[in-house]
Amino acid sequence: MADLKVKAMGMQFKNPILTASGTFGFGEEFSEFYDLSLLGGICSKGLTLNSKPGNTGIRVWETPMGLINSIGLQNPGVDRFITEELPKMKSYKTKVIANLGGNTEQEYLTGIEKLNNTDVDLIELNISCPNVKCGGMAFGIKSEVAFEIVSKVKSACQKPLMVKLSPNAENIAEMAVACEEAGADSISLINTIKAMAIDIKKRKAVFDNVYAGLSGPCVKPVALRMVHEVCKAVKVPVCGLGGIMSAEDAIEFIMAGATLIQIGTGNFIKPNIAIDIINGIEEFMDKNNIKTLDEIRGII
Repeated sequence: MADLKVKAMGMQFKNPILTASGTFGFGEEFSEFYDLSLLGGICSKGLTLNSKPGNTGIRVWETPMGLINSIGLQNPGVDRFITEELPKMKSYKTKVIANLGGNTEQEYLTGIEKLNNTDVDLIELNISCPNVKCGGMAFGIKSEVAFEIVSKVKSACQKPLMVKLSPNAENIAEMAVACEEAGADSISLINTIKAMAIDIKKRKAVFDNVYAGLSGPCVKPVALRMVHEVCKAVKVPVCGLGGIMSAEDAIEFIMAGATLIQIGTGNFIKPNIAIDIINGIEEFMDKNNIKTLDEIRGII
């Protein structure tokens, strides 16, 4: 029997499959479809220090091969997450990853301090958030800005820290190296790609914010290339995501070097897609006499 267990960041995951932030809520709705303890882990919805109502207007727009979203980090805030959502997430008996964003350095640091005192297993730092101090440009665009915020967060963080990279970074490999040098225990990528849609009948942009985030199968080749580049550039574990819809897709990311995998948009299309992918990886390994994922990880 194939062994899907993964060791990373001083922890053991029962398999490499995690559900991506923003596509799985806090797990409760999906628990009606299958046993969430079968997952390697669950990433929380993107959290901010204070609650956010999210963006106005249309917030989800389907494309022929993907999904554009303009949710705007709608979430209950860190405090309510800790008291209301985290106990339920822990009951699913799998790794719990808290995804944290912020618009200022202090928001990040205060959020980290609050999460330090909980039993989340891992913190995923979203540096795609707009940096108010820098006029709204995301923390994750310039390597030197990312290095600064990751360094400060890591010095305050008592949990393993995974940093989630934006594909809009000036140089994705340099960005990953900067985060590693700043103390990141792991890197995850990619976040959504900046995109837009136009309603030709109304002669206006679909989204109130004009631009939004593209995910789904259409981004997979770009995500795979970026994950491969980053895996060659850093020594810390890499979590790959972006358009993964099948076991074959996940195996490609593992062969490119990814230690862990996140499933995002696929959850909307088939609620139990993560289980299909876990089973498919196991079947592929058994069929090809692969005992552990280490045998194929990073072979490209």
